[in-house]
Amino acid sequence: MKKRYEELETEDGVTVRYRRHDNGGGLVAMAATVDPTTYVAETAWVDPGATIGGGAHIGAHVWVEPGAVVGPHAQLGTHVHVGRGAVIGSDARLATRVSVGAGAHVADDTRVPAEAVVPARTQVTPATSHTLAA
Repeated sequence: MKKRYEELETEDGVTVRYRRHDNGGGLVAMAATVDPTTYVAETAWVDPGATIGGGAHIGAHVWVEPGAVVGPHAQLGTHVHVGRGAVIGSDARLATRVSVGAGAHVADDTRVPAEAVVPARTQVTPATSHTLAA
């Protein structure tokens, strides 16, 4: 049986407490906000200050950094990284191994292809997502 809570010490010596999300069993920081209807895979981490809207799907080995926002019904594939303060819009789809830089914004209904890199502080829309490099 897995532990219900985990604690992690950050590089600066701060201890962060995580709890297992009821829908999927992923680790969600006590200071994060995740809707109960969101699925968080068992191997995913959601850091303090992150917010995830209802009906979203957070895949295996996903890391959502502090202050990031994932909109309702967004789908994050496996091995996705969402940087500090990044925003993933409603109904956006991020394929496997996508990396979203700090402060970047992926607009509503945008599809980001596998292994794409969204540079920090950039905006991606449905019209521009095909230009992202792996």
